[in-house]
Amino acid sequence: MAETLPTMEVLARIRNNSTSNHAEVFTRLYRYLLRPDVYFAAYKHLYANKGAATKGINNDTVDGFSEEKIANIIKSLSNETYSPTPVRRTYIGKKNNSNKKRPLGIPTFTDKLVQEALRIILESVYEPIFLDCSHGFRPNKSCHTALKGITKGFNGVRWFIEGDIRGCFDNIDHGTLVGLVNNKIKDAKIIKLIYKFLKAGYMEDWQYYRTHSGTPQGGIISPLLANIYLHELDRFVMKVKSEYDSPPERVYTPEYSKLQWQLKTLKERINKAEPEDRAYLLNEYKQLHSHMLKTPSKSQTDKKIKYIRYADDFLIGVNGNHEDCVEIKRKLTDFIGSVLKMELSEEKTLTTHSGQKARFLGYDVKVRRNNQVKSDKNGIKKRSLSNMVELSVPFAEKVNSFMFRKRIAEQQSDGTLLAVCRPFLLHMTELEIVSTYNAELRGICNYYSKAADFYKLSYFAYLMEYSCLKTLAGKHRTSISKIVSKYKDGNGKWGIPYKTKSGTMRCYFASYSDCKKSENPSDIKPVNERMHRYSKTSFENRLQAKTCELCGATDNTHYEIHHVHKVKDLKGKHPWEIAMIAKKRKTLVVCRECHHSIHD
Repeated sequence: MAETLPTMEVLARIRNNSTSNHAEVFTRLYRYLLRPDVYFAAYKHLYANKGAATKGINNDTVDGFSEEKIANIIKSLSNETYSPTPVRRTYIGKKNNSNKKRPLGIPTFTDKLVQEALRIILESVYEPIFLDCSHGFRPNKSCHTALKGITKGFNGVRWFIEGDIRGCFDNIDHGTLVGLVNNKIKDAKIIKLIYKFLKAGYMEDWQYYRTHSGTPQGGIISPLLANIYLHELDRFVMKVKSEYDSPPERVYTPEYSKLQWQLKTLKERINKAEPEDRAYLLNEYKQLHSHMLKTPSKSQTDKKIKYIRYADDFLIGVNGNHEDCVEIKRKLTDFIGSVLKMELSEEKTLTTHSGQKARFLGYDVKVRRNNQVKSDKNGIKKRSLSNMVELSVPFAEKVNSFMFRKRIAEQQSDGTLLAVCRPFLLHMTELEIVSTYNAELRGICNYYSKAADFYKLSYFAYLMEYSCLKTLAGKHRTSISKIVSKYKDGNGKWGIPYKTKSGTMRCYFASYSDCKKSENPSDIKPVNERMHRYSKTSFENRLQAKTCELCGATDNTHYEIHHVHKVKDLKGKHPWEIAMIAKKRKTLVVCRECHHSIHD
């Protein structure tokens, strides 16, 4: 009997088939959900997440994962008795407005595990067919790759259409989504399982509510399902693009072409001129060339559409006139309404001239129009910045509002900003205070590292540092100068000392400029690297070793994984804590008796 291939290797083959033939239809995928190894891979992806230990509507969490748990899941999937549990709904503050709350769904860990296994299978089918214009919730794609696509591909566009689908993820039509999946995957059991997750509902204040539309709240599978749904929008825009795009009637404007011809003629005259006439002709050539550099060159008779989407936010660049933009927007509205059964937000879907700022993914986007001349590496003068996309930071709406919301700075009557002490951080240690500021500073600066005006964040960094110093001074009821003097090192920089096994280290205040240098192309790995070869996960090996990592017992029939949120939170008061600290692991394979004693 032939040896069964590991599931991840089978899925790698499925991915390759989907890559080579985008029209291929897949069947019998459900059987891969009945293999134990896919759940070890799913657990490996989930166990380190912050929410892994968060409870849903019951006590089922990442703690207690075992081979028996996998066997029970596979049995319920095999006889189709598996039924997802309703998610527990809670509310968290919105980033832009702390007074408003948005709902968050928390599934049980078993449902997360099954969803992650399903996601791994579906991703192998769909990831190869998704278009390059889609950047949200995809391997090795991010907001920054979407923004890079704009800076590289939107140069010279004349109009922006800012797309916004009203309540996209809450209004995805279940029937339409299931139909789209069924077009690609002819497996009734997979379709039925997806439908179960869509209809699982949620619990709020111990009352059950049905879900009639939208993807599962907080679901592992939700981003992929949303991309499957919005892939149809990507395909539609590409169809509109193919019908709209047309080459220019001519490359250059008549005025620019005339100047080019005059310069060419003048150059020929210079080459043939006598020495006494050459100086006069060269001066004339320079004046004519200077005039040409100020003359619009592109004929602007071409028609093109550029398109980038991140989740439900998309930006369309149009080479054409305003009437073309109105027609493109009308087609989008009709398609989204009739096919996707959703609504394009009229007030947020704006048509903006590219000389003005459009908003996309928290950046301001515009196309530069200036005649600034710079010499290239060969010394040839060019208008290198004209018609190039410029990304900038919306300071008032994003950076300043962040500081007001976090109470880092206050606005004075003259409009200037003043750094202030943050009283709600005073209970923290000095190291925790500086680490909090550093995380916030790096978060903002890393995100806006692609902005042309990134250097302006130096003032934001200045306010952050002084707010940090004021908070430290408030904690010790002293002055900023005394805090700096207390924590200054031999090089004149201040930082909080802390002890490690290697000796005393210092936590310095972060430098905003280092965030600009953080991008490293060598860190980018192939999208499907993790699926090319299979090896057992450490969890699989450790559970199958049948040895308790706490008491050393090897004669038990049941072993499971004890999980903690953070190793650094352990105090080392109990043997199991000492073992986890020594191993520097968040997980410990233990027998059932030891696990019960840990929780007693």
